[in-house]
Amino acid sequence: MLSRLMSSSIRSLDRECNCTVRLLDDSEYTCTIQRDAKGQYLFDLICHHLNLLEKDYFGIRYVDPDKQRHWLEFTKSIAKQMKSQPPFTMCLRVKFYPPDPAALKEEITRYLVFLQVKRDLYHGRLLCKTSDAALLAAYILQAEIGDYDPGKHPEGYSSKFQFFPKHSEKLERRIAEIHKTELIGQTPETSELNFLQKAQMLETYGVDPHPCKDVSGNPAFLAFTPFGFTVLQGNRRVHFLKWEEVTKLKFEAKTFHIYANQKEDKKIILTYFAPTPEACKHLWKCGVENQAFYKLEKSSQVRTVSSSNLFFKGSRFRYSGKVAKEVMEQSAKIKRDPPEIHRAGMVPSRSCPSITHGPRLTSVPRTRRRAVHISIMEGLESLRDSAHSTPVRSVSHGDSFMSSRGHMMDGSEASTSAVISDEAYSPSDSVLPTPVAEHGMEMPLARHLNGSPCSIDEEKESEAGTSKEGQAAEFRLGRRALRMVRSRQSPQSDVEDLNKFVLSVLRLFLVTIGLLFALLLLLIMLTESDLDIAFLRDIRKTPEFQQFHFEYFCPLRRWFACKLRWMGGFLISK
Repeated sequence: MLSRLMSSSIRSLDRECNCTVRLLDDSEYTCTIQRDAKGQYLFDLICHHLNLLEKDYFGIRYVDPDKQRHWLEFTKSIAKQMKSQPPFTMCLRVKFYPPDPAALKEEITRYLVFLQVKRDLYHGRLLCKTSDAALLAAYILQAEIGDYDPGKHPEGYSSKFQFFPKHSEKLERRIAEIHKTELIGQTPETSELNFLQKAQMLETYGVDPHPCKDVSGNPAFLAFTPFGFTVLQGNRRVHFLKWEEVTKLKFEAKTFHIYANQKEDKKIILTYFAPTPEACKHLWKCGVENQAFYKLEKSSQVRTVSSSNLFFKGSRFRYSGKVAKEVMEQSAKIKRDPPEIHRAGMVPSRSCPSITHGPRLTSVPRTRRRAVHISIMEGLESLRDSAHSTPVRSVSHGDSFMSSRGHMMDGSEASTSAVISDEAYSPSDSVLPTPVAEHGMEMPLARHLNGSPCSIDEEKESEAGTSKEGQAAEFRLGRRALRMVRSRQSPQSDVEDLNKFVLSVLRLFLVTIGLLFALLLLLIMLTESDLDIAFLRDIRKTPEFQQFHFEYFCPLRRWFACKLRWMGGFLISK
């Protein structure tokens, strides 16, 4: 009896696993779940722990063994998605930023969004001018330490706290000045709301940057915001498409396409290359979810989307949550006493330290720190230490997008420092195959007859007995004679058949060569000529042609040019 109880308890333990979820204030929530539990079960546990009702803006992020980040899908098993052994470690983060934070029903929701946006500011995802940066940091000071008190806050107190990736002394003085004079009397909830309303007006509010490269090989960051699709490149925002204008998102291996219709029926196609197929698929799924959440009127309008064509295996995905309009309508129906918010009980952050927990660390003396202005025109180099962006593994000298320091995991978030690499990027380089569903090809089945070539009737005759043995012998002799006659006539017919076959193969070969030559001439016209013909212009704009041009045609042209130069030098030397 005791052994049975022990074995049953061991089996029950095998069916359970531990999960640790790092929350937005960097505290940790640990629980035990069944191995077959779905993501929705864990998410509901966390929301119950936080007393959170407006939960559709949030999600759970995790990192797979290949260090690629994902959003946990609530309709699927947790253990199957993690692809690793327990205990599992994940993070609660804002997945869909509220378009208007002031419209949130409950203060607890605004507080959690405030923690996320503060984290974005610290990691350089929320870019702004110096004046805006000073005001945002002052709001954080007011929300966490209250009014300025000369007895508690000595001269230079703002320099002890880290609000941004980099500080200047002038910016620190401006933060303290605003905190001392302009924010007196503001409660924490008021300061947090003012902070969110100011952040909402910035171009990079809600940006989740995914590092990519354009068709020319220039680094770029793709992001999905509450208002549309954004491309940040160089020192500025080069593209912004409203969600109403985006018609289709598509990916093929490492290539990501955005189809959009702008004013006056102007259709555009943007093409970018992700560092790995896994990162490209993650980018595509994020885009599909954001478009469905912000664009659609009802969740019943959500459809399964696919990304495939004749040459690439496709992937199918369907957003499974509510849309923004439904979330707002559901929030308006909440009727309960506001839950208590424990702001003072925050755990010291590993990545985005609360300003109430000690001074910031710097390896450069204050006297040698040069002023750094955090502005949208400064470039994207302050997009560092970002746990909200897509991670990239350094795989080769030519396919290296970002160099990272330290151990990379979604919980720590400050352990990496991503820097855009200037190395040449070849979109054809790939480390892992595309992790998409494989569609098997139906192969035609051929029946093979084994054994004697005799017919069923002959088999029956052989089974009939000795009474028909003579007739069977005569029949077999006749068949042998017929075969001998046919064998004497076969050499000429075989030669004729062989000649016909050779001629048909030769015709097919000549036709194929002609078609390839015509296609080669057309390709040269498309790539090398400046002919401004309508159908040529349309072909040049297609993403398939752009991908073929940069991945195959240009390397082939360089190879031929190299060989021709080598042959020319060899002949001249002789």
